[in-house]
Amino acid sequence: MGRKVGQLRINPKKFGSLNKPCMKEMASFLNCLSLNNNNDDKCARFKEQLDACMASQTNARKKLGNINYHLARLSRGRK
Repeated sequence: MGRKVGQLRINPKKFGSLNKPCMKEMASFLNCLSLNNNNDDKCARFKEQLDACMASQTNARKKLGNINYHLARLSRGRK
């Protein structure tokens, strides 16, 4: 079920399903930086792709949180 490390209990099932949406873009950007001695001027294309991916992820989360807020508000009214 879970592992105990001292007093801390870790549930590996909880962390196994984490979604990593921009991992490919981040890996390509970091690879470009390492090849070009941390000169991000040469990696502008990869940086733009990573920025676009991160911006799309933050917009998706805001919409979902808004829906959850309203559902919770409506369920409180029923009780």
